[in-house]
Amino acid sequence: MPAPSLYLHLPGTAAEALDFYRGVFGGTVEQHTFAQFERADGPGSAIAHGVLSGAVELFVADAGEGEEPFSARGLMVALLGAAEPTTLRTWFVGLAEGGEVVDELQRRPWGASDGQVRDRYGVLWLIGYQHGTRVAEQAASTES
Repeated sequence: MPAPSLYLHLPGTAAEALDFYRGVFGGTVEQHTFAQFERADGPGSAIAHGVLSGAVELFVADAGEGEEPFSARGLMVALLGAAEPTTLRTWFVGLAEGGEVVDELQRRPWGASDGQVRDRYGVLWLIGYQHGTRVAEQAASTES
């Protein structure tokens, strides 16, 4: 069974968001417009369905008339151990561009490293990794 995926309805910024997330996570983007889907509840050039495929998969669309754009409280998307520590740190920095670092990515008393960042679209990300592998230990020594 595949893991759940994030699907954001944005207020007219879906194409921009797909480019942003591709810049952060890499991967490929596929997008379809309202016109292609024969939707009349928004501009024809609006994104009816967009997909980022790669290390992180997510879906993005422009909210049509009557659809509520994304907002969240008390929700965090966790990318804990989803990649090598170097990659996770790069993602953290990328997501912070135009966004806000909520809690610096740092080594914790229990030995793992994590941090929180809210990106420019309002998504709160928890990024972290366990130490103990050679790669993680090397990454930690550069953080300290």
